[in-house]
Amino acid sequence: MTTKTVRSRFNHEVGESVEGYKILEKIVVAPPDLVERRRGIYDYLVEVPPETVKPRSSREAGGVATREAAPARDSFTRSTPDERGGRVIRRIPSR
Repeated sequence: MTTKTVRSRFNHEVGESVEGYKILEKIVVAPPDLVERRRGIYDYLVEVPPETVKPRSSREAGGVATREAAPARDSFTRSTPDERGGRVIRRIPSR
């Protein structure tokens, strides 16, 4: 199990999740001040799932690799909005 510390201005309890990680321990860095309407600052020790190890390519392993994903030098096609994640930026003309 790997852990890391996450700092937050929101009050959570042990067992809840913060930034998608399960909280193991809570440390109050600065308590909230209700008179000045200031939130507290909290450090959370969270459990981080182990990273998946990517398989090494044959080039990294010392063999000869072929270029599968790289397009030919003279061929180029534009990506569609679906391939880019569907985000389209529309510009508003000036008045």
